[in-house]
Amino acid sequence: MLQQISDQIDLGDAENVYELTTTAIEQKIPVKQILDQGLLKGMNIVGQKFKEHEIFLPEVLMAAKAMNTGMELIKPLLLSDNIPMKAKVVIGTVRGDLHDIGKNLVGIMLKGAGFEIIDLGNDVTPEKFIETAKAEGAQFIGMSALLTTTMPVMKEVTDQIRKENLEGKIKTLIGGAAVSKSYAEEIGATAYCYDGSNAVEYLNSII
Repeated sequence: MLQQISDQIDLGDAENVYELTTTAIEQKIPVKQILDQGLLKGMNIVGQKFKEHEIFLPEVLMAAKAMNTGMELIKPLLLSDNIPMKAKVVIGTVRGDLHDIGKNLVGIMLKGAGFEIIDLGNDVTPEKFIETAKAEGAQFIGMSALLTTTMPVMKEVTDQIRKENLEGKIKTLIGGAAVSKSYAEEIGATAYCYDGSNAVEYLNSII
């Protein structure tokens, strides 16, 4: 049953994922197993295929949609069983930048790996990033920039985090075409992630 859920996510079949997840719940399969061995396993396979260029963005989006249909069914059960997600991550494209395809993909990959995502969209101010992270108790802020002119906004965020002595509580990840590992080091960001798969690998390695 759980293997079938995983397979149908890989195929991007939301209808089948919905039906199989419903059946799994009815059969009293532990919700953590449905999550780990069904939904997340399927999305991990999709993420790996995307990383190796075996599939492309449309297939990833279809798989994410399929996974989300299952997630919506088990989310109330996860909450009632007090099963936590891995960590909370606030993501957004920085102020002045309206590009969000890459950021959306990172969100999909992280969600598929078991992280709770709070997506602020694009054109996000430094204040919004930090206030949301504090209010939500998020451990990570992920910022994206495609335009070089918007890169300094990332520095505003890292500067403010240092100013408020939040480095121990909130880690900052940056990504997007405009930035690099050396820029992350220059502004004191915790890490540079070049794509969604890399973000998943990095976060899994430090939590």
